[in-house]
Amino acid sequence: MSDDWAVVELRRYTLVPGGRDILTELFDREFVESQEAVGMRVIGQFHDEDDPNRYVWLRGFRDMEARKAALTAFYLEGDVWREHGAAARATMVDSSDVLLLRPVAEGSGFPATEPRPPVGAARPGARASATILYRGAPVDAAFSAFFDAEVVPFLTEMGAAPIARFQTEASENTFPRLPVRTGENVFVWFSLFESAADRRAHLDLLARSPKWSDQILPALDRGSAAPLERLRLVPTWRSALR
Repeated sequence: MSDDWAVVELRRYTLVPGGRDILTELFDREFVESQEAVGMRVIGQFHDEDDPNRYVWLRGFRDMEARKAALTAFYLEGDVWREHGAAARATMVDSSDVLLLRPVAEGSGFPATEPRPPVGAARPGARASATILYRGAPVDAAFSAFFDAEVVPFLTEMGAAPIARFQTEASENTFPRLPVRTGENVFVWFSLFESAADRRAHLDLLARSPKWSDQILPALDRGSAAPLERLRLVPTWRSALR
């Protein structure tokens, strides 16, 4: 079973030095239930393990019109952003690195999550990864079939079964006050790991695998507009995806 979110934002914020802890605490306390109350889903919040000044999060919407309505309610009409928005913005250098995504196929969105931990919960030991493939053209049926038939079984064998797969949502931005990246075609898959050690073991297996380096990776890179990008993510205390 998966959550029925037809549109997903992958948001990456560059923060001022020391700002990530401030934003994490503020976000987990003030910006989770308040966003969900107006019709969106805060899917996951993360620290980027490779950049101490990077905050990554995901939120979902039923469709693009629902996105417009929810963002209008939260940012323009709601009391929570009016009260705490300035404090959040003060932690940010840039908040415009946003990929607008949709599931590649029915059932390829994020799995239904367990109830979210409360404020003050212990930090999870789990880890996640998001792998971004920058394609020269939109995802087509042939690529999807190749990924499902060849890449998914291989990654599963390597300890990182993809839990969700997305492609670019090319619709016009329905809330232009929040910019999104345009003119790109991406394919993104997510994996979860029980621990940092499990993720290290997976990456180690990939690095030593001739099948990955000689067959699968070249096939994924064929026709790509940029090198494959992998985000190593650490769930925050209240991330539902963990």
